[in-house]
Order: sequence, then structure tokens, then C-alpha cells
Amino acid sequence: MAVFLLVAHGSAGDVLPFARVGAALAARGHDVTLVSHAPFARHAPYGFAAIDTEERYREQQAHTPELLAVRRPDDLRRYYEARGLFDDLRREVELLAERHRPGETVLVGRHTSALSVLVAADLLGAPAVWVAVAPVQLMVAPVAATHARKGLAAGVDAVRAGFGLAPVADWAGFLRVPTLGLWPGWFDAAGMRSRAALTGFVCGDEDGETVDLPGRPILVTGGTGQMLHPRYYEVALAAAGLVDHPVVVVSPERVGGFAWYRRLPFPSALPQCGAILHHGGIGTAVRALLSGTPQVILAHGADRPDVAQRLARHDLARWLPADAWTPETAADRLWAALTDTGYGARAAGFTEPTPAGPERAADRLEAMLT
Repeated sequence: MAVFLLVAHGSAGDVLPFARVGAALAARGHDVTLVSHAPFARHAPYGFAAIDTEERYREQQAHTPELLAVRRPDDLRRYYEARGLFDDLRREVELLAERHRPGETVLVGRHTSALSVLVAADLLGAPAVWVAVAPVQLMVAPVAATHARKGLAAGVDAVRAGFGLAPVADWAGFLRVPTLGLWPGWFDAAGMRSRAALTGFVCGDEDGETVDLPGRPILVTGGTGQMLHPRYYEVALAAAGLVDHPVVVVSPERVGGFAWYRRLPFPSALPQCGAILHHGGIGTAVRALLSGTPQVILAHGADRPDVAQRLARHDLARWLPADAWTPETAADRLWAALTDTGYGARAAGFTEPTPAGPERAADRLEAMLT
């Protein structure tokens, strides 16, 4: 059987789909390792290599909003240097090299961020593939490539030199590897089309836990990432308070006035909810869709407006861009979602059994060695 080394950085929405694809590969008998942040070790019992500690991961996540301020290649270089990310790149390449078996290994990395996969591919002569968890990662790829070429080249080349590799001569070619998109064709066609091989949606939250939520509440959440608009919870909670309906809040910090959880198992919780108000991350959006739970999205930054618009084009979400946020407008959309008796039937027309996406991804990755 083959060796699959999966490198994923970011929040749960970024990493857990990789863990699910890894599980599908491991179930087929392959030797699989998820190379990622320490807190995600429990999601990869088949094989895990930590790139940091839990404390360092929390510290790094606290700085991720700085990425929103990156406008020039020099800003990205300074961010990498300040956060020690070139050193991390070197350590990741070492982890991959330790687990490599010649002729049997496929290197899999989160689109654009997992540069260690590309360096290791040159070092080891192994095939590499990008995996994108949302279409916007491919939409911004030209800008990301320019930032990498102009901002990261010196740091990446220094890492390469430490492994006896020459500097990158052609950054466009260096970054151009086969790409999988973890979304279906109808979602791809609802916005700017990608050229990725599509697998269908891959959720990472199949953890088997259960919870009982009374009263079909509105669930308000900001997800697990750090790049939230500073007014998100202010507007979301004010809107929920305007609707005469039970409310449950899932957030890192305790919220007064509502039932509060630090985390909930969404596969169990969402089918019990009358609606969900969230930030638009693709993991939460897809779980709501699979659960048949009407969703309202306050979308800002990263992939969120694009995700919201793609769902809205099929009447699968109501959403507001940040410049239109008020408690009243959000409450109006929440009420419409709560009374949308046809949402479940519409959503069912756009979903399939959740194992389908991971299995298709596994098929595509196995084909890299044939």
C-alpha cells in the first residue's frame, strides 16, 4: 500500500477535511500521516505528526488576523519572519522526508499554504497535489503566487539550500501542481469556475458525539477561526435577541443572556435547530446544508462572501455583506429562515451521503501513483 502525507494549516475548517480524507485512505489500508497543528492529533488516529505545540498553535492563531492586513509581498515576508514560519517550513520538510518511501509516497498539501509539500516533492522526487477546501483559494491563486514569488522567495530558497536544492527558477511552474477541490460541480458553477478536479463536499466534523437541544433554537456561532469582523458577535447576538425564539450560542468566550456552549457536535446539534446564524465559513455552511438547517450568513473576509453568494444563488442561504449589517436586517433574515418550511427539501436536492466526497478524494489521490 502507498504512503500519503497530508499537510494542513489553519483552523478546524481547514484541517478537519484533510483528516477525513486521511481516514478514507487509511481505511483502504494505506500508510497515512496528517502533518498539522498539535490540537488536531485526536482527529487522525491513523497517524499524526505535530508541527507545533498546543500553546504555540493558540499563539499563532491569535495573530492570524494580521494576514487580513497583508497587501504587499513585503508584508507577507515580514509576517513569515515574525512568526517563524520559514523555520516551520524546514521542520515540515524534515517530517515529510522521514516518512517518505521511494516510489510509494504522495504528498498532499492545503492549497498555497503548504509550501513544504512542494519543497519535499523536489527533494524526494515524489508526486505532489494541492487540495483546496473552498473555491476562493483558487480564485486568489494568481495574487498568492505573486506574493510568494516577490515576498517569500528568499526565505524559501534558503530552506531549499539547506536541503541541497537549487533556488526556485520558475515560481509559476513551482506552484503549478494537480489540484483537488473539495466541493461539487453545482457549487463550482455558482460562481467563478475553477479548474480543479472536484470531489464533492468533505466535512470534518463526523465525531459521533450527541447532544439534545430543546425548542428548535437559533444557533449563533462564529466558528473556530480568528478572522472575524470585530462587530460580528455584537450584530449577531443583537439580531438573535430581536427574534422571539430560543437561542443557543457557540463561541470561545461565555456569552450572557443566552444558552452558551464552548463547542457543540454540529452533526447532532444542527438537525435540531430551527436556523443557524454564522460567519460563512465553508465547513459550517456545508454542515448546515447537509443537516437541512436554514442558514443566515453575516459574511466578511476570506472565502465567506463567496460561499454565501454561491449558496444564495440556489436559495440555500440568506446573507448580508458587512456594510449592510444591522441587528434589524439580520433579524429579518433570521425570521425568514425560521419560517422557511421548504428549506429541507431544497437542500436535499443539493446534497449526497457525506462519505462520497472523502471517497472520491481518496480515489483521486490513489491515482497519483498509477
